[in-house]
Amino acid sequence: MRPFYLCLFLLLALSCSNTKTERSKLIHYAPDNASFILKTTNLESFKSSLDNNDFIENISKSEAFKHIKTKLELLKHLNPNTETLICISEDVKDTIDLTVITASSKTLFVTDSLPDYIEEHFSYKNKSITKSTVNSQTFYSTIIDSTFISSSSKTIIEKAFENKPLDQALEQVYNTTGQDKTTSVILKAHKNRFLKSFFVNDSLLFKTFTDYIAIDADIDQNSIYLNGITKSAETSKKLIDVFKNTTAQEVQTQRLTPLESDGFMSFTFKNYKTFEKNLAKFHQKDSITNAPSLFDNIIEVGVIYKSKDKAIVLNSVDLIATSDALLSEQNIVETYRQIDIFNFSTPTLFADAFTPFIHSKTFDMYAVIDNFFVFSNNLEHLKNIISNYQNKTTLSEQPYFQDIKAQLGDEASLMLVTNPTLLKTILGNNIENLSELNLEPYKSSSLQFVYDNGFAHVNGIIKKNKTKASLNSITEELNIKLESDLLNHPQLVTNHITKQKEIIIQDINNNLYLISNTGKILWKKQLQGPILGNVEQIDIYRNGRLQLVFATPNRLYVIDREGADVAPFPSKFNDKITQPLSVFDYDKNKKYRLLVTQGQHVLMYDVNAKPVTGFTFKNANGTIISQPQHLRIGRKDYIIFKTQSKLYILDRTGNTRVTPKTTLHFSSELVYLYNDKFTTTTERGDILFIDTKGNVGSQNLNLSERHHIDATSKTLVTLSENKLTIKGKSIELDYGNYTKPQLFYINDKIYVAITDLQSQKIYLYDSQAERIQNFPVYGNSIITLDNIDTDSDLEFIVKGESNSILLYQIN
Repeated sequence: MRPFYLCLFLLLALSCSNTKTERSKLIHYAPDNASFILKTTNLESFKSSLDNNDFIENISKSEAFKHIKTKLELLKHLNPNTETLICISEDVKDTIDLTVITASSKTLFVTDSLPDYIEEHFSYKNKSITKSTVNSQTFYSTIIDSTFISSSSKTIIEKAFENKPLDQALEQVYNTTGQDKTTSVILKAHKNRFLKSFFVNDSLLFKTFTDYIAIDADIDQNSIYLNGITKSAETSKKLIDVFKNTTAQEVQTQRLTPLESDGFMSFTFKNYKTFEKNLAKFHQKDSITNAPSLFDNIIEVGVIYKSKDKAIVLNSVDLIATSDALLSEQNIVETYRQIDIFNFSTPTLFADAFTPFIHSKTFDMYAVIDNFFVFSNNLEHLKNIISNYQNKTTLSEQPYFQDIKAQLGDEASLMLVTNPTLLKTILGNNIENLSELNLEPYKSSSLQFVYDNGFAHVNGIIKKNKTKASLNSITEELNIKLESDLLNHPQLVTNHITKQKEIIIQDINNNLYLISNTGKILWKKQLQGPILGNVEQIDIYRNGRLQLVFATPNRLYVIDREGADVAPFPSKFNDKITQPLSVFDYDKNKKYRLLVTQGQHVLMYDVNAKPVTGFTFKNANGTIISQPQHLRIGRKDYIIFKTQSKLYILDRTGNTRVTPKTTLHFSSELVYLYNDKFTTTTERGDILFIDTKGNVGSQNLNLSERHHIDATSKTLVTLSENKLTIKGKSIELDYGNYTKPQLFYINDKIYVAITDLQSQKIYLYDSQAERIQNFPVYGNSIITLDNIDTDSDLEFIVKGESNSILLYQIN
């Protein structure tokens, strides 16, 4: 039997060897010296976060961040369609290097259209390496087992070929990151030269605090939410492990923290003796202090920061026992608001007991406030805490703190809460040249650790505080910047899962973006040409899930909410499509008809991209100048479109249903159903009213040839030069270059919007031609007005600068 066991042993040994070296995940290719590893499943959304998040924009003013952002220029040239790792590392010469790792594909790095692109190839140990130079930026790349690796460092690429043992601890942490999260971050403490500490205390260093932190980051324009874990290696002694075998308690320090304080830090434990033992082990001592009885019934220790002053808060579960421990400390300094303030004869006790959490040795007085024992180095600071507690002007009472607290757990082993000043101090300790940092809107930010079995949960939030909007005010909620200029105006589409609205936009490179109503890019898709008109939505499978449908000059697209084409689309057309796609659902039963206009021809397709054989219309008498429309009067359907000299009113089969009795030439304005009549204009500007028998009436409203109309069943809106008329009431606008007026009917109320592209102003009126309060506001296109979220306020989106989308809220 011995040969059997020998073979089994060899097999196991070989198996273990392969496990340590065989690379099957992107993390296996991360450089050894990478201290910062970012994982993204949506590179476009990540790049958008860098450009649009207010907090990141603030810290991007630092020299260190500018240097990293220069390295990130490489990302502009990559188009990954799967998970991507971005690794930042620093070599022995203090040079910052960027490494990008993702799956190789044909479309990942397309160089044909890159200006001034230079490429060189060379070998390293019989392996091929490419040196690429774009706009004076040089990077190196290779492909290993279908994995693309690119780096600003040639050395990193060369080391990527080494078959080294895998970092199993790093892989375990990597596996905890969300598979469906846009952005995740892994920080390695022992390799990190960038991050010194998360805390204001110089003694709470990152390198001694933990080994790894892995967090999922949810980033929108005004906030960053963090959720993940931190873990130390089993062989290392890290500060986070002092909470081992303890249970996190509810944090209460905010109840004592005055409103004007800089913030607080709190650490909790269920049993002080366990915590004391762990902390002694961290310091490699047998015990910490000779006077622990004061802490026997304490479950929380808080530190309140106010400029250079600090206060210690002890949260006791046994007021009498803790008071008994202070019987020798009953020398009254002063009585303030019926609360006695005592001298404390051992001001170094807290530093002796709780280093490195507390290192100050000047806490020489204290007061008892309910079940809290508050120690301070400053009498006025202690009085301030008493008065704010009694007046209920503490941090816990503030809406902005309650807002962030709702995103965090009530219990925490360790928690830090900062105001803008303290947040800036902590950032300044880690990042140089942050003098221009403006963090005033960030009233309260927080980071908390909740110890579990061998690791700790990490939660954090950095959120811009919104001042309460006044009634009828117009507030700019988002300013979403894209890499390229916008091609058309932004539109709103419905998220069938949340029932809220999302933003659809196309840039000048024909990339289509779907963006959430919080400003996050959900996906980006390359199209073959510009979208004609508006994007519509259909439920092609009749299951409640909506798809986007639209036409470009040579394609008919149907796209699902993940950005994937719905088969058999896109349909390709050799002849040019000349009008926006029309979508008809005659009986509201989701049997959609898709109408494609090509010059004189109208083609009708079903959702299988097949021609509808029952539609027999051949061709018009000239070029069709308006998008085909479907109108319904009673139980009859009417398909309507125009050439310059003829208005076509057809039935479902394409046969003529109404023949207008007129020889006038038509404008390209759409046809509206107004007062039960087909209503449009002539090219001279006369209003035409056509009934179902073909009788034509006209009205001269003195419209110029450059005019526009819009209408509902009872409301007619016209624009002629600078004269806007709503239901017969006229408004003289300033001279300018105005867009077509838009009529919105929302919540039983009519709104009319118009934009002056010359002065870049948006105007909004009601049905009585009264301007809505606080308009005009800035904008550069027509708008889309709707309720996009769960509150009752209306929002509208509009083009801002050439590459930005603005979202406004009408409060």
